[in-house]
Amino acid sequence: MTTAHPETEPAPPADTASPEATGAAGATENSASAEATETAEATMSAGATKTPDAADTADTAEAGVSPDPAEAAETGKAGVSPDAGEAAETGKAGVSPDAAEAAEAAVGPESAEAVDTAEAGVTPDAADAAKTGKAGVSPYAGEAAEATEVPGVVGARPRGVRARVAHWRDWRSRHARAARVVWWTATVASAVLVLGALLLPNRLFALHTSQFLRLPGEAIIGAALVLALPRRPRVALAALAGTVLGAVTILNVLDMQFVEYLGRDFNVVLDWTLLSDAQSYVADTLGGAVAVAASIGLALLVVLVLFVMAAATVRLSNLLVRDTRRATRGTLIAGTAWITCSVLGLQIAGGPIASDRVAGTIASEAGRVRDTLKDEAEFGKVARSDTFGATPAAQLLPDLRGKDVVFTFIESYGRSAIEDAGMAPGVDETLATRTAALTKAGFSAKSGWLTSATYGGSSWLGHSTTLSGLWVDTQQRYRTVMASDHLSLTKAFRKSGAWDTVGIMPGVQKGWPEAKFYGLDKVYNAFEMGYQGPKFSWSTMPDQYALEAFQRLEHGRAGRDKPLMSEIILTSSHQPWAPIPKMVGWDDLGDGSVFKGIEAAGQKASDVIADSAKSKAEYGKSIQYSVTALTEWLERYGTEDTVLVFLGDHQPISRVSGNNASRDVPVSIVAKDPKVLDKISSWNWTDGLRPAHDAPVWKMSSFRDRFLTAYGSTPHPSKG
Repeated sequence: MTTAHPETEPAPPADTASPEATGAAGATENSASAEATETAEATMSAGATKTPDAADTADTAEAGVSPDPAEAAETGKAGVSPDAGEAAETGKAGVSPDAAEAAEAAVGPESAEAVDTAEAGVTPDAADAAKTGKAGVSPYAGEAAEATEVPGVVGARPRGVRARVAHWRDWRSRHARAARVVWWTATVASAVLVLGALLLPNRLFALHTSQFLRLPGEAIIGAALVLALPRRPRVALAALAGTVLGAVTILNVLDMQFVEYLGRDFNVVLDWTLLSDAQSYVADTLGGAVAVAASIGLALLVVLVLFVMAAATVRLSNLLVRDTRRATRGTLIAGTAWITCSVLGLQIAGGPIASDRVAGTIASEAGRVRDTLKDEAEFGKVARSDTFGATPAAQLLPDLRGKDVVFTFIESYGRSAIEDAGMAPGVDETLATRTAALTKAGFSAKSGWLTSATYGGSSWLGHSTTLSGLWVDTQQRYRTVMASDHLSLTKAFRKSGAWDTVGIMPGVQKGWPEAKFYGLDKVYNAFEMGYQGPKFSWSTMPDQYALEAFQRLEHGRAGRDKPLMSEIILTSSHQPWAPIPKMVGWDDLGDGSVFKGIEAAGQKASDVIADSAKSKAEYGKSIQYSVTALTEWLERYGTEDTVLVFLGDHQPISRVSGNNASRDVPVSIVAKDPKVLDKISSWNWTDGLRPAHDAPVWKMSSFRDRFLTAYGSTPHPSKG
């Protein structure tokens, strides 16, 4: 049969049926042979399209998709199948990608329906096609019947999953230029995302252009695997690799933030619980609504990163297999270049050109998990062993009997406050002024350095390290210590039976079971000191008020039959260092309402928190305020029997202290009784509140044993 093009051999008018169509209409009364012949011709009208691809629908339309039955019957003879009988048997003459459906559509049980089906063109359902005129809307015959909700209206909203997918695919043929722009944009974005993730460092200060000019070995290995695998394993591998790459990207970002705020990498085993503390900090600093929005946004961002990275790797893998010969050649060249650069040690901007960052990150995380699990078991044994664990009560701290001893931690009071050129002038002046004032009041002081177990945050690690005599630098170690019977320095006072013990904790706003480990008879939290003034960002109350409340509730209380040992945590120097309280008259403190105007006039946390210069300046002012409040309290309320031990818990975050700052914090002991300081003369500490640059530096974990020994405690080791 000769193929006729509709442009050179137009179909008859709609009201004039062609002989072929007429013969088809009467096929039910003729012989089986005639029925087969006419049915084959009708079926060929559905096969005029040369390809099932949506991009060729224009040709399909030209080859016989007229909604007019007579037109369809005439045009149906323009089919391209060389064997009409075979077309009738197999349905391959239609434009549907499903041969079985096409065959059923062309040779239904009633020949009249079959003819109508052929005239309808491209739908697998003859009756629906004839009624709705949907023929030719979709290049997929199986979906054409559901192409519209309104019969006879082409382009209406598709219904059904397959129809929707077919309609979406078809937009590329309708908008070819836009489709090309979208394709290239998505491809380039995928390549940038994957390359960026492969080369992303885990330090903020390492984020520079040269970091992304390296050759990632993981990409070369991935390309080789993709080219070697069949389709389904290839897609699965690409999706898995993209998900892993997304997870590594998230870990790198977490490392950046943890190094910035805590001076260490994120621990995938231990640090998830700290995220709730971060949320609380944001709520206290910027408001509850911001904290909730940030939490939701962060969760969505994590999911989005994983999904987008997986989609990007799958897209790139599909691109590679479109031209396997060229892709294989490029992979071999890249692999050879990577090996050459690696062997020769070639570098760019101080880093190797041949990069394996992702592999290194995964290996590092695996090692950290292994070390964490191993450390948990080993540290448990260490915590059960104690140099003073079995010391009798009478042999604990005999040289401090009768003294009111106050242990005070000043938030973020680090070495940088005293020695950094941008902050030191103001802090040093305050230390000098307060040393002179204390001397005038009859007090003397000695100061040195301790190396903290934490940095930038997690203050409780610094507190527990100082008072337990153990190096508590992880959350797991902290939990282990808090659950143990290890003797804390504060508990030693209680165990002796010679002191009442109390805790002043303005930063505690919920249950605090740690009081048992610290041996505190009574703990005052943020809600138990009568404060009615405003919060100062994270800090629930100014240090001056907390100290006055301590004096009113415990230190100045008459009728006490024992001296007092106190642990006080001052919080006004906690980040973001805005707004900062100011000193007011001690007699004017009242219930704290006096601070309302000061808080309202102070700087906003949002204006300081992201600005390094402002953060430094305000941090320095906050340390001056805390030191002034504490030493004025001692000057005002201290007696011959008062002994003050105060220190920082950790350095401020790297935005303030710098990327290479030490972990050292100042520590001072102040007393009126000269015998108290004589006991530590062998420590070689500096006179006054400011430790000299070359004053002794000890690990914070050594302080407990040195203090107990200096004041007469006798070691009696206990082994768990």
